[in-house]
Amino acid sequence: MKIIIAGAGEVGFHLSKLLSFESQDITLIDTNRESLINAETHLDIRVIKGDATSISILKDANVADTDLVIGVTSSETTNITVCVLAKQLGAKRTIARISNTEFIENKDEVGFTRFGIDELISPESLAANEIELLLNQSAFNDTYQFEEGALMMIGLSLSRTASFVGKTVKEVGDMYPNLEYVPLAIQRYGTQYTLIPRGDTQFKEGDQVYFTTTKKGVDEIYKLTGKVREEIRNVMILGGSKIGYKTANDLCKNSFHVKLIENNKEKAFEIADEIPSCLVISGDGRNVDLLNEESIQDMDAFIAVTGNSETNIMSCLVAKSKGVRKAIALVENMDYFQLSHSIGIDTLINKKLLAANNIFRYVRKGEVVAMTKLNNMNAEILEFVVTTSSEVKDQRIKNIDFPRSAVIGGVVRDGEGIIALGDFKIQIGDRIVVCCLPQSIKKVEKLFV
Repeated sequence: MKIIIAGAGEVGFHLSKLLSFESQDITLIDTNRESLINAETHLDIRVIKGDATSISILKDANVADTDLVIGVTSSETTNITVCVLAKQLGAKRTIARISNTEFIENKDEVGFTRFGIDELISPESLAANEIELLLNQSAFNDTYQFEEGALMMIGLSLSRTASFVGKTVKEVGDMYPNLEYVPLAIQRYGTQYTLIPRGDTQFKEGDQVYFTTTKKGVDEIYKLTGKVREEIRNVMILGGSKIGYKTANDLCKNSFHVKLIENNKEKAFEIADEIPSCLVISGDGRNVDLLNEESIQDMDAFIAVTGNSETNIMSCLVAKSKGVRKAIALVENMDYFQLSHSIGIDTLINKKLLAANNIFRYVRKGEVVAMTKLNNMNAEILEFVVTTSSEVKDQRIKNIDFPRSAVIGGVVRDGEGIIALGDFKIQIGDRIVVCCLPQSIKKVEKLFV
């Protein structure tokens, strides 16, 4: 697949890195020579120095033969212009990164596809949505919804009290035959090794486990894993960034009690005017005395989304030490993902990873409609639509030649989530959720092309 990426900033570089690992034909365009040298040195890609809105530069990048053009510069105007020009010059698909979330909320009314923009991506909006989802499923450290919650992926660490611990997948299935769940992936405590569980795989204390389940199955998993569903209502947000603002605005609309701390006095007053139901405090959120004055110990959740990863991590650790149940930190450094559970922070959010996950489904073969990478794990979850040409159509799951390093997590049929076992017969139009390790992705894709 031939892909042009406009913008060699953090999102563009990270996307180039992930896509180059997939052996895609990548061309990266940017005006900053140093960013391009860094990318060219570390990645197997082609780089072009210049303005991506220049028609001659786009032609030099062979835009007419390009499958996908992604505009991820820091300027949404540039990204939109790049996509419009690229589509007119022959590019098959285009994706523009934007910061104004109004564009996404009104994209059908405005009709961006008529201009030549197939998809709009807002990393800030994705991060805010992820935070709200995590607060609604408070005991879990990772969540993802398929088809508006018909199926849900949840990630959690198994505690000693979980009834799963010490038992195999088959034993748990025999003990709870009516439990609607599929274990997707396990990472053993203290290791970086990801495994796709089979019937004889044993659950162990400290395992980071990912499940798919239905709406009914979520409550059962709470019980069996020893987790407690605690209602979160009082939330403190550190940082009035775009993510902080959108998160505060969304939570206030959903009747959360929100306190937001912003160091910049002018920005704090602006947010207070625009979100009247949010209590905005102007001050330095790194000041423990300030946090104590604002009753941090009474908060159900603490969300740190300043522009500094280290500040976010340290303030979350302070919040946890004060008894806050849920702490979520925004980080830019991907390496910090390795630390999240070992240092006691519930969840780390990364805009680059969220944006990349959203864009990745356009790179996958087959009718991929959703995709997410598991945090800190070497596995992907893909949602495929079964078409008339799909090899799996009209087949029972047990008869499909599925690689051992992949598993079907569930099926969405007519809007209803189904935990599908071996005798389940797949039909055209079904949406199939699959978890797979990198070595099995190509084989899985072929089943759904």
